[in-house]
Amino acid sequence: MEAADSAETEKSLPPGQYIPRGWPVLHYGPVPKFRPADWDFRVFGATASGGQYRWTWDEFQGLPRSRAVADFHCVTKFTIPDNLWEGISGADLVELAPPDPHVTHVMVWAEYGYSANVRMADFLADGTMFALARNGDRLTPDHGFPTRLVVPHLYAWKSVKWARGVEYLIQDRRGFWEERGYHNVADPWREQRYSYQEEEGESPPEG
Repeated sequence: MEAADSAETEKSLPPGQYIPRGWPVLHYGPVPKFRPADWDFRVFGATASGGQYRWTWDEFQGLPRSRAVADFHCVTKFTIPDNLWEGISGADLVELAPPDPHVTHVMVWAEYGYSANVRMADFLADGTMFALARNGDRLTPDHGFPTRLVVPHLYAWKSVKWARGVEYLIQDRRGFWEERGYHNVADPWREQRYSYQEEEGESPPEG
């Protein structure tokens, strides 16, 4: 029975993925120090009003909360199944800070200028959120505390740690890892790992 259960679990994973022990820590650069008094979260770019939105840490924690159970797929080939995420959904954030109707993508910005671009449809998808907690516990600093974007159906480099803001884009452009050869879309079920795999319509416009 155990072997059958294990085989069924493996079948549910995207191609090339495995389930590790624990939750590995991977990121670029040092873990930033969190200073609540100086921390804020902003939404800017092509907003419907033309202005920007800003929340302090206390205000951000008070925004409407969502929960979702979802897997977490890293491009380095591990998957953490059935995480319970809690935070502010992309859909709720867009309702609080409406975009211009021509917006097609968002750029999520983090500490040290790190960024990742995400299609608006992915940002609004069920389960996408700025997570504050996982499995009932506050995120740890090395996993993105105070908040990280979680886009469960994409490879996890899109799930930006230490997020600080969202820029609305009318024209797509690549983020940090996308500029360094990673796939612009990052669908793990299609193994979209590298930019050379991009098909027509998946890349930002040239120039």
